Amino acid sequence: MRFEKPGESRVFLWAEFLFLFAGVPLLILMLRRPGILFLVLWGGGLACWLASRAVPRGRAQGWREMLRRFALCGAALTLATWLLAPGLFLSLPLHRPRFWALIMLLYPLLSVWPQEIIFRRFLFARYEPIFGRATVAVSALAFGYAHIIFLNAWAVLLTLAGGWLFARSYAATRSLTFSGVEHALYGCLVFTIGLGQYFYTGAAWHH
Repeated sequence: MRFEKPGESRVFLWAEFLFLFAGVPLLILMLRRPGILFLVLWGGGLACWLASRAVPRGRAQGWREMLRRFALCGAALTLATWLLAPGLFLSLPLHRPRFWALIMLLYPLLSVWPQEIIFRRFLFARYEPIFGRATVAVSALAFGYAHIIFLNAWAVLLTLAGGWLFARSYAATRSLTFSGVEHALYGCLVFTIGLGQYFYTGAAWHH
């Protein structure tokens, strides 16, 4: 479902897209204020949900294929971390088990859900008219680019790859639940195997 307003031009949609998905991450990075990330994430998630609330819900299907893909990709990522960064491997659950458990509990709700609303549901509904079949790639690029706020290449590369998977899943099912579960699985895995340090603004913004 598209919800561009009558009279809105492609130029306007392009300008709006560039402001929201290119300008806002740069603004966050320039300000580097405590709490601004979650303020933008939750506020933006709520605004995008309200703007796209009329979008019909898709049907979550293809669970077996998605879980099989996660098992293969997750195993490869886990093995790569163990081989290439043994000092990081399982560092969070081993050294800070309570904090790790808290992340496993809250991350899907407080981080994944608003991100999926913004980068999948809203982006597809609002900008698919100008991007067409390229919307999957645009969603992945916007998702990866947004992670420049962490000031390291790994955050961008990992989320670019993840964004491609999540956008493909959403495009195929139009189900926020489906893409959200997939996002949560990979995100929780990243924090578990030790790569979560690349997604922490505290160290990046105050070094």
